[in-house]
Amino acid sequence: MNFLSINEWLLSFMPAGAVSIAKMVFIALIYLTVFAVLGLYLVLLERKVAAWFQLRLGPNRVGYKGMFQTLADALKLVSKELTGTVKADKFLYNLAPYFVIITALMALAVFPFTKDLQAYDINIGLFFLIAISSIGVIGILLGGWSSNNKFALIGAMRSGVQTISYELSVGLSLLTMVILSGSLQLSEIIEVQKDGWLIVQGHIPAMIAFMIYMISGTAETNRAPFDMVEAESELGAGFHTEYSGMKFAYFFLAEFINMFIIAAIATTVFFGGWLSPFGMTESIPFLGLFWFLAKTFVLVFLMMWFRWTFPRLRVDQLLTLEWKYLLPINLVNLVLMAVIVWLNLTIQF
Repeated sequence: MNFLSINEWLLSFMPAGAVSIAKMVFIALIYLTVFAVLGLYLVLLERKVAAWFQLRLGPNRVGYKGMFQTLADALKLVSKELTGTVKADKFLYNLAPYFVIITALMALAVFPFTKDLQAYDINIGLFFLIAISSIGVIGILLGGWSSNNKFALIGAMRSGVQTISYELSVGLSLLTMVILSGSLQLSEIIEVQKDGWLIVQGHIPAMIAFMIYMISGTAETNRAPFDMVEAESELGAGFHTEYSGMKFAYFFLAEFINMFIIAAIATTVFFGGWLSPFGMTESIPFLGLFWFLAKTFVLVFLMMWFRWTFPRLRVDQLLTLEWKYLLPINLVNLVLMAVIVWLNLTIQF
């Protein structure tokens, strides 16, 4: 966020002492609004994409071509009674959804949507995102364990195995690009890409890292074909079987926001973030937001394409893919990228 302009605007009608608090509250409200609207839109987009792939109409009744369907669903969930099992661990049961939703919201804060639209630009931005994303699984583990339900517990245990396994490949594929960019700071990673997107600069190892990242990111967000955590045919609804109303909505919303976060990291690290292709619109700064969102939603569509194309893997296939294939390929690719940077074999324009 451009703090200088916000400071000047707030100082125009507030005393200097209150500006610091007002600034934090104002930015938090903006991000909460973006979070809610983004979640509702992604759910609608998922349903439209699913309908398109399956030759159905999808939502088409509430509003113009069903555009208010997810808003109606949100109002329904807000009004539903919050029920749970009698023998659940009440404290942990109620705490779990907030782990998932707050970590997703914290991750959004460090993304540079444009050169001047970033709430918090820290020098370990990429490391922060990896660390925050690993905390979300605690909410899933707590939710499944505290529900006192065998299906929920199995779903939670699967989540722990799956998320921890695939985080290794996510981290190593991003580390491969850190070797190329020379920085963990997201704004600096984008600046480096003014000479060409990193997926072009790093050519073959960068493309391999991107493919591994997208597969692992899809698995980390517990989406099909890696949705062993909430496999309907086996576990009812998995870890959130015993949740209803807004507590269920928090888990559901966080899945879609996490999908956006995975796509936004890929946009930032591989595809130049808010930079336009070939510098076409660099003289028009506000178009940076358009380019960032356009690239991100293309990758979101790719993840949705995965979901409605491939059948669900068995749990042994899921772990075999990570430990026997993706992880060894990632380690070799990491060394290959280091050699390419050392020998200065990168491609720049």
